[in-house]
Amino acid sequence: MLKDGRILVGKGEKEAFILPQMANRHGLIAGATGTGKTITLKVMAESFSSLGVPVFLADVKGDLGACVKAGDMSVIEKRLESIGIDPEEFPMRSFPVCFWDVFSEGGHPVRTTVSDMGSTLLARLLGLTEAQTGVLAIVFRLADDKGWLLTDLKDLRAMVAYTADHASELLNDYGNVSRQSAGAVQRALLQLEDAGGDIFFGEPAIDIHDWMRRDEDGRGYINVFHCAKLFRSPLLYSTFMLWLLAELFEELPEEGDLEKPKLVFFFDEAHLLFNGAPKALKENIEQVVKLIRSKGVGVYFITQQPSDIPDPILAQLGNRVQHALRAYTPAEQKAIRAAAQTFRENPAFDTEEAITSLGTGEAVVSFLDEKGRPTVAERVTILPPQSMMGTIDDERRRAEIEASDLYGRYDTAADNESAYEQITADKLRIEEEKAEEKKKEEEAKAAAKAEKEREKKEKEAEKKKNSRKKNSALGKVAGSTATSIGRELGRTIFRGILNILKRK
Repeated sequence: MLKDGRILVGKGEKEAFILPQMANRHGLIAGATGTGKTITLKVMAESFSSLGVPVFLADVKGDLGACVKAGDMSVIEKRLESIGIDPEEFPMRSFPVCFWDVFSEGGHPVRTTVSDMGSTLLARLLGLTEAQTGVLAIVFRLADDKGWLLTDLKDLRAMVAYTADHASELLNDYGNVSRQSAGAVQRALLQLEDAGGDIFFGEPAIDIHDWMRRDEDGRGYINVFHCAKLFRSPLLYSTFMLWLLAELFEELPEEGDLEKPKLVFFFDEAHLLFNGAPKALKENIEQVVKLIRSKGVGVYFITQQPSDIPDPILAQLGNRVQHALRAYTPAEQKAIRAAAQTFRENPAFDTEEAITSLGTGEAVVSFLDEKGRPTVAERVTILPPQSMMGTIDDERRRAEIEASDLYGRYDTAADNESAYEQITADKLRIEEEKAEEKKKEEEAKAAAKAEKEREKKEKEAEKKKNSRKKNSALGKVAGSTATSIGRELGRTIFRGILNILKRK
């Protein structure tokens, strides 16, 4: 609810406000299960929307989409009276909502390309070792250098195979790519695909500016990311949410200090973001949280214990709402003590004791003042939402999706030319070149064989010709000899006959 241009979150001895110009200094909503974190998130999202600030929030339980319907005063009237708010000054209203869903079931599809997600996040998603992560980084670098877009998992699988096949050629420029590591990456990709992770990747990829729209009345859209199904795989959920945050950081320009944020991002079940995350990734998240406020984005983490958030990031969260925590074990008592110590002490009550005694819908809060200083802790009752509490049915959700200006923009997946097609074409070209080369070699061999056959035949013909000449010469000599012999013999015989005749 807005009051005097400020966001009224709760009321106790004093009213607790978030100042619009301090809303991009980030925040934390913490508390045990069932203490009212979701209602607080919804109240804040509605207020930002009324202020003209678009909101993006993860709907893990599927109960935030009811913002699209006006609330029922009979349900919240007693609560308003208990905190001294006149129901006449608290109108029930609906809010502009846009539904999104990775699986295209509860909203418009949300996709990204493999190239846009990057090797660091993808390595976390695949659970790769350091060596395998190095191979994946080489694959991404090579794809960038060649100008080959990695759109979906088939592109990435083709690129990993290409890199492994050309490992010896790439060694000097990119480093060693072992077949064992490349094979491990391929197996991890297949496992991700079998788990349904391939649905993340493809085109058309989401344009983050579609999360920053306002309706005709100037109210910011509440972008409800329906992730009840996605949340069944905590690693997929946290990695994808982290990519969304990183995408905002990369795409939005520097804005400096603004009168109000350009977008507020609510990250539910935030502890999943840091579970098992390597040190380098945690440092990257810390850097994004520190710098993204200068781009006009406020990030609000929702989790059970403040200790779920690493200290360097927790220190960046200036606007805090702490719902009840229960202390059943020494570790829980220590966590409550640590949570209380993050607030400026209010002499009117003991913060640590208050945190353990809060009822549902109550909280200890501290927001930044106009100079950026945390206010002292206040114990308040959180306002009820102005929209309907509960869930909406699938029919109403589908009607809202189809009535959206964005309907049809992302609903049909496209398979444009990317690395897979280019690598396939490259293989085909190489095969054709090899076939052409082989054909030329075979033609050259055939021509050489034909030449040898011709030369052989010529030699044989020459040999026969020479043989005939020799035989002809021998025949003449023999004939001549025979003639001479015949003549001599004839003369001899003739002379003999004459001698005989003479003696007679």
